[in-house]
This record gives sequence, C-alpha cells and structure tokens, in this order.
Amino acid sequence: MEIEFPVPFAKMSGTGNDFLVIDHRRTLVPQSEQENFVRRVCRRMFSVGADGVIFIENSEHADFSWKFYNADGSIAEMCGNGARCAARFAFAKGIAEKKMSFETLAGIIEAEVLDDGEEISLLMTSPSDFRTGLEADLDGTPYAISFMNSGVPHAVIFMDEGAEIPVKKWGKEIRFHKLFQPAGTNVNFVQYLADGGIRVRTYERGVEDETMACGTGAVAGAIFASASGKLDSPVTVTTSGGEKLTIVFDLQEDGTAKNVHLQGPARIIYIGQLTAESLK
Repeated sequence: MEIEFPVPFAKMSGTGNDFLVIDHRRTLVPQSEQENFVRRVCRRMFSVGADGVIFIENSEHADFSWKFYNADGSIAEMCGNGARCAARFAFAKGIAEKKMSFETLAGIIEAEVLDDGEEISLLMTSPSDFRTGLEADLDGTPYAISFMNSGVPHAVIFMDEGAEIPVKKWGKEIRFHKLFQPAGTNVNFVQYLADGGIRVRTYERGVEDETMACGTGAVAGAIFASASGKLDSPVTVTTSGGEKLTIVFDLQEDGTAKNVHLQGPARIIYIGQLTAESLK
C-alpha cells in the first residue's frame, strides 16, 4: 500500500510544541512508511516542520488511540503537549466528547476540554521510577540530578535563577549519559521564579534540541520542586516559549506524586493537505 495523497492534517501548538495531527481512523500512511513520512514532513523550511506527528486511530478500549512520533521518526510513549492537542483535535472533529479517554503507550489518558475550548486538562498516568541523588559533571562542575518517568523519562537539574544554560550542549550530554542508558532521557533545566513558579527549559529526546515546551518535563520539574519543600501544588510552569502550564498533583510522603493533572492551551494553527511533494 502506498501513501494516499493528499493527506489532510491540522497544524497544532501546545505552548510552543508544534505537531501535525492526522485523522488516521482510515489508513492514509501505511505502517511501513510512517517513520520516513514523519522525518520528512517534520523538516522545517523544506516541508511543514514540526516537533512531531500524531496519528489519531480507532480504539476498542477508549474514545480513540494515538500513535505519536518524534520529529526523527522515533515513537514516544507519551507527550503531554501533544496529548492536549490530540484531545482538542478529537473534540473538534467529533471523535470524542469534552470528557474523553485515549490510548497511549504509557497507558490510558483521560482528558477534558474546558469551557473556552482552548484549555485542555489531562489526567496523566502516575509517574514512576523516581531516582534522586544522581550526579553528573557539566563543563567540569558537578550537578545534582533527579529522575522520574512522567510518561517518558525525564532528568531534572535545578539551576540558579540567573544562570546561563547551554541547553542543547548540556542536554545532549545528559540525554546520552551512562546513567540513563540504554533508553536515554529528556533533560530539564529548572529555575525558581520570583512569582512563586518555575521556569523549565527542556532538551527533548527524539527532537535532539531544546523545544519551546514539554508537558511531561513540566510535570517532572513541578513535582521535584514540590518535593524539595519550596512549592505546593498547583505549580505554575513557564515554558521556554514564555507560555504557562499548570500542574496539579497530590504529593506523597515519599516524594512521589499521584493524581497528576496537566493543564494548558492547545491551539489549532491551520488546516491543510500534504501533497507528495512534502516528502521531497
């Protein structure tokens, strides 16, 4: 089977993380072609350009399922900003009601489209694999690292508020560090803000660069900030792109968290059709 062009899509943004979202309940891009398709359409300037591609598919266990690809063609278990975009897309297309559930590789995600239609709240899967007390050298300076899987793996490093952070350089070093092999990790640099929130800058595995936002990274940063005793839920997270996410959770005595909600905007930027020339 060949790709069935034109392929309708929505370009969406979740606080600066941008995605192509495709209604794939009827197969348009065969499984064997999806990795190459994603890599090519995610090229900026040569094609549409995006941090990833979301295929909305049928499910026997929820309102729909998704297949999420990073820009490099790799499959990710979960993406908080992408999940909000998927939820808004599904509601806009009549695939699901305002309250919905959908399948991901990280488990069933529950979502709700809030009154204004743009704000989406997600009930995330419970974070796991908490590790603290890790350490790595960055340009000769040792930094403490905490780790959790908030749907995908995330390392968290707290930095001074005014510190200059070479996110791409240091993020790449930690992403491939022996502590996190063989899967690697996303890397979050977190700074406390005077307004009582935190700023999170994320190097994303699969994008291999800093992105303008990362929902699961915001969750990891917020939970570790709360576990440190400096902040209480809800935690407001300012993303690299300057937009805000709200993280609500129940912090446990052991520093883990349950009932984690991620809330923020998901915007439909434009609707289009991909032609075969988008892959050239």
